[in-house]
Amino acid sequence: MNDTQNDSLAKLKELLEGIDFTMLTTFTNGRMHSRPMSTQVLDENGDLWFFTADNTRKIAEIEADNRINAAYSDPSGNRYVSVYGTADIVKDKAKIEELWNPILKAWFPEGLNDPTLCLLRIKIEEAEYWDAPSSKVVQIAGFIKAFVTGTEASYGDHATIKLS
Repeated sequence: MNDTQNDSLAKLKELLEGIDFTMLTTFTNGRMHSRPMSTQVLDENGDLWFFTADNTRKIAEIEADNRINAAYSDPSGNRYVSVYGTADIVKDKAKIEELWNPILKAWFPEGLNDPTLCLLRIKIEEAEYWDAPSSKVVQIAGFIKAFVTGTEASYGDHATIKLS
């Protein structure tokens, strides 16, 4: 990665900090299908990692069309991130063991011995984010200023991050 990509990745990590769940969207037959997923890690290469089972609908959808979107939301902090990229299924035992957390036994009772256990890796191409001030006083002041001046209210930072 070059310096710009490293800076972009650092910004993305900062934005996703503390947001565990995403709505992961797959595309199939001209339709979109979303489901909540818990992010394991955003790694140093800019890849998102998730645990899943290899016999799920999302895996079949990804095998047919590997484009995905992951939407992250932190309403209390006014942070919103939409990630676009491509997904692949990873069955590397070493990587699975590296990312494994015992709490995952709630979904995979056989733990690391579950024959369906695999990882979903999302190679991020681009992310778009909105990051507004979280203080209600600052938000209200911005709305009042916009109303009084007849200008559009400022909603904080909005930008696109390209990683590939």
